[in-house]
Amino acid sequence: MEGGRAMSAAVSTKVLKAMGMFGGVRMLQILVGIIRTKLIAVWLGPAGVGLFGIFNGAVDTVKTLAQLGMRSSSVRDIAGQTSPSAIAVTVTVVRRWGWMLGVLGAVLMVACAPLLSRLTFGDGGMTLHYMALAVVIFFLSIANVEEAVMQGMGALARLAKASVWGAVAGFVVSVPMYYFWGIASVVLSIIAYSLATFTATYIYKVRGIRAERPVGVGETLSSGRRFIILGLYMTTADFIAQALSYVFIAWLNNRGGDTEVGFYQAGYTMVNRYVGLIFTALATEYYPRLARVATSGKRLSVFVAHEMGLILMLLLPAVTFFITLAPWLVRILYDSRFEAAVPFITIAMAGIVMRGVSYCMSYVILAKGDGLAFLSTESVSALAGLGLNIGCYSAWGIGGLGVAYALWFLLYALIVGYVYYVRYRLTLPAPSLRLGVLTLSVTLACIVAAQCMPSTILRLSIIPVPVIASVLVVRNLRKLIRR
Repeated sequence: MEGGRAMSAAVSTKVLKAMGMFGGVRMLQILVGIIRTKLIAVWLGPAGVGLFGIFNGAVDTVKTLAQLGMRSSSVRDIAGQTSPSAIAVTVTVVRRWGWMLGVLGAVLMVACAPLLSRLTFGDGGMTLHYMALAVVIFFLSIANVEEAVMQGMGALARLAKASVWGAVAGFVVSVPMYYFWGIASVVLSIIAYSLATFTATYIYKVRGIRAERPVGVGETLSSGRRFIILGLYMTTADFIAQALSYVFIAWLNNRGGDTEVGFYQAGYTMVNRYVGLIFTALATEYYPRLARVATSGKRLSVFVAHEMGLILMLLLPAVTFFITLAPWLVRILYDSRFEAAVPFITIAMAGIVMRGVSYCMSYVILAKGDGLAFLSTESVSALAGLGLNIGCYSAWGIGGLGVAYALWFLLYALIVGYVYYVRYRLTLPAPSLRLGVLTLSVTLACIVAAQCMPSTILRLSIIPVPVIASVLVVRNLRKLIRR
């Protein structure tokens, strides 16, 4: 009993440290991105912002196609090894694949450059600009592999430092280019930013890992096959989700106009980028930890239940604060013209709670390397999300998209829960389920209260709920860590 409590306290401490570390890293990256975009808008104008978006979009697309999801899928293989010799062989294989896919991506960018220029700009005038971006694909490929190695081996402090210094160095080297060279600096600044990111990652990479025996070409290809296949499933699922998201935005633009699209994008960004920050921070440590125990059903169940308890405790004050302060947050991050998105953001907080529940179970699918189950659950979820968005917007407008978001993640939790219970024969303990019901109930009560308030100022009457929740959560976390 005492040993179990000690392990729980140790895991809780590790999880909270990782969340604090990578939550801070992600916030810094977001802040750097906001300032960078603002400076581009001021110094380069709308044309510069447009070019920046076009070229970055091309890089993201080609990188996604060429990387085959390796950044995430290889973490599982590295974390799943138990002996130093096996880890060394796996890291060697992963690094070789990173170089191969980096070269492949660069060649693909060069080959597609004339077509991209004609499709985007109507002629071949930007072909050389696209070709130059091949360097970016290569640098990002190598950087992604080293990040995967750090994450898989649990070198999270190194990963955090590489991410921070990469963002800061990229900002420092690229911003002066905008000021001195104007719109002509767009492609060069993207290259400089990727080089800075690569350099920071290379400095903090895990060193001293050498296989005790030669790793031949055949072994490199056969061993890499596992994470490449899983990566292909992940890439396909991501492509389907993005395609269906684009379909909805196109439908919304035709149905409601670009203003409604703007409200939706603003609300969705606030819900996913800022509140969803918690999931991004926790996943960095949670995913490789699950991968290490993927063959033990009992340990998987314990880790999932523990993670769910922690994340629900953290979400309760976060979502209730967001519900209370949504109108003011919208004005700060956008302006008063975007207040139409407030109901969407408010109601979507119920979906964030359900996302927390589903998040804990969904990573088991990846930890087990079950690519087909991952593709199936994500595809069904994306299709359901599209249908719910269209139906709820048609019924209730922008506010209805908050209802759609909540129902979407409720359905996703049921889908993932089915896989978790039936396919893997894993269970959730009663305390985790009770905490989930309690968190959702308090969130729904705050949503109803906020929506019924006749004025924005009266929303502040809800503020005792997140304050009390924060106090209770801090107290419980301290008890958990001290056990």
